[in-house]
Amino acid sequence: MSDLPLHPETIAVHAGRTDFAALGVHAAPIDLSTTNPLPDILHGGDSYEAMATGGHPVPEGGNVYARLWNPTVARFEEALAELEHAEASVAFASGMAAMTAAILSHTQATGRRHVVAVRPLYGGTDHLLDSALLGTTVTFCDAHEVAAAVTADTGLIVLETPANPTLDLVDIADVVAQAGEVPVLVDNTFATPLLQNPLDLGASMSLHSATKYIGGHGDVIAGVIACSESTAVALRQVRAITGALLHPLGAYLLHRGLATLPVRLAAQEAGAVELARWLADQPAVSDVFFPGARPEDRELVERQMRGPGAMIAVRLRGGYAAAEALTGAVRLFTHAVSLGGVDSLIQHPAALTHRPVAPEARPGADIVRLSIGLENVEDLRADLDQALAKADAASAQVTR
Repeated sequence: MSDLPLHPETIAVHAGRTDFAALGVHAAPIDLSTTNPLPDILHGGDSYEAMATGGHPVPEGGNVYARLWNPTVARFEEALAELEHAEASVAFASGMAAMTAAILSHTQATGRRHVVAVRPLYGGTDHLLDSALLGTTVTFCDAHEVAAAVTADTGLIVLETPANPTLDLVDIADVVAQAGEVPVLVDNTFATPLLQNPLDLGASMSLHSATKYIGGHGDVIAGVIACSESTAVALRQVRAITGALLHPLGAYLLHRGLATLPVRLAAQEAGAVELARWLADQPAVSDVFFPGARPEDRELVERQMRGPGAMIAVRLRGGYAAAEALTGAVRLFTHAVSLGGVDSLIQHPAALTHRPVAPEARPGADIVRLSIGLENVEDLRADLDQALAKADAASAQVTR
């Protein structure tokens, strides 16, 4: 990679390719080996121990076993870390595997088993923390309540911004200031490394469900955390013990996805901006949730992000009946969970992704979430227009 300062679009194309010339390849190679030949007992054992405790393979000892290390995964990690302005990143088999490793490495491993979580959060994260499955206790709070929630036993603070599903914004630097010495993890999935870099604002970890925008095509499940090298050591140790390594084919798809992420996200965001403005004027819609849509959020968006992204949530005047009709009436939008792909998706969070969340924290039954893809914005608007008309008719039937 060039020693000159590079723009994110260039980094996205070239990062993680430093060994390509020596290998004599242009496209990223996929190493599918589950095991690797050992040079001898001593060096192979040294390498095994180094990786099992969260380090890198010993050069003369080899990669030993794929649960501990894979070069295809490592290239993707190198690229993602560069985009996130981080020393390292650690990839996992899913976003929830990444979140689990972050919690375990900062609670069980440190003996500080209390987590402070700022709601709203992705439903899976909320459910994991609320379940106490990992032997932790949790205090759920609003962003301004973090300092009061921290105790001597707090090992981690978790937040998401923009948050799933209602795009709530959290001032990352403010939470970091409230946290003091406690590490802060930011779920950065909606923003991606192109629009927001939490580590630059003082966070310890930036987590992505790489299934979403980074993969971008709905064909790979993965998670990744950008962080310091010392934090990466702790995360890799949990990954090695629990077996949560990302498959190399998934890593290949993600590394390839990074190259087109800037152009995909720019087009998706442009469409989302237009649709968010249009939706705000629709009689069937009472509220539009989109970063910067509210005047009081604009300063934070400008200070913390480089754009609003491509996720929209709407509150429908007709309540659940309208939401049910809308999701059933769309033709271009696919009624499905997940987000960030090339095609537009629509889903009802309360009934699906946030169904396991405690009732008091669950999004309203009148809220629908949209992930804007790469289709022509006029076609998407026409699809929503006809579907909203049917939603209006359905809610009118209920109120008669």
